[in-house]
Amino acid sequence: LRQALARGEFELHYQPLIDLAAGAINGFESLLRWRHPERGMISPGDFIPVAEDIGLIVPIGEWILREACTEATHWPPHIKVAVNLSPAQFRSRNLVQAVLSALAHSGLEPKRLELEITESVLLAETAANLAILHQSRAHGIRIALDDFGTGYSSLSYLRSFPFDKIKIDRSFVRDIADRPDSVAIVRAISGLGRSLNISTKAEGVEPMDQLDLSRAEGCLEVQ
Repeated sequence: LRQALARGEFELHYQPLIDLAAGAINGFESLLRWRHPERGMISPGDFIPVAEDIGLIVPIGEWILREACTEATHWPPHIKVAVNLSPAQFRSRNLVQAVLSALAHSGLEPKRLELEITESVLLAETAANLAILHQSRAHGIRIALDDFGTGYSSLSYLRSFPFDKIKIDRSFVRDIADRPDSVAIVRAISGLGRSLNISTKAEGVEPMDQLDLSRAEGCLEVQ
């Protein structure tokens, strides 16, 4: 893993984001993959926790930002790119500079970059992490709250920072066609987002019934 970055073994795959009103792709989320020369493709669930533990996630995260921003410059100008951030990247205190450096190096407009964070970012050193988010947003970068509905899911997060988007966790979307409680949760989060003027995205949408129900319950975007 320590040699993977230097050897160019990491690659980014992209998952489409669909604007439900327009019925068209409006962006892609970058997903990190490791193509090991002997073991083949290694799941991010296997290597990202290790990278975080041994301090590699910061340089890997900077590579992801540069690569994703550069790739996005070859897309149509209305298509954005979403990049996940690790809590460890916030602890480095160099995150804003890394983001701005990736934008400057690639020439991508800041409004086309969307940074996704999880609730765990706001659990520790909240004031410092909020300052980083505000600095990023001041440059025109969009900020999304990932996996909403799992973990601590404190509504105070939505008051502490003006998020551009809430991502509804795939665990609710997966069961939306079979469980009334999942429908109720998706509907509630969509309504909350609408009331706060925050966009909502349903994550992990696969079959058409999930798409139709996500749209019917008020989601503005699906992934």
